[in-house]
Amino acid sequence: MSTRLKRPAFWRHLMITAGLAAFQGYLGYSFFTGQFGFESQDVLEAEIDELGAKSAALQAEIDSYRHRISLFKSSNLDPDLVSERARALLSMAQPGDIVVMVDPRTGKPVSGSGASSTTDQLTGIIEAGID
Repeated sequence: MSTRLKRPAFWRHLMITAGLAAFQGYLGYSFFTGQFGFESQDVLEAEIDELGAKSAALQAEIDSYRHRISLFKSSNLDPDLVSERARALLSMAQPGDIVVMVDPRTGKPVSGSGASSTTDQLTGIIEAGID
């Protein structure tokens, strides 16, 4: 009984080689132009710099809030600061305070009859808000 050995076909070797070459080409293309490829590294580095700047800005804001919170500790508490802040938040004034009317849209002082009023005329308007 004889055994017949088949010789591998030339086309089969050629198809396997072409498939592997195409896969290697795909990997090479992805290396240069993919989402995390060689060319996109500049974009990623720019994003890292941008996020670093945002992080620094947020850290400065956190430090600002920590400083403001430290001012309200009993050892650092200034009664004038508390009084001023409370009156500003509650929109209250004391007799003898000078009131400057400000336009909320522009943030500039209002000119005209309201700005030239005397202190007595203004305290009559805001008298209800004083303790």
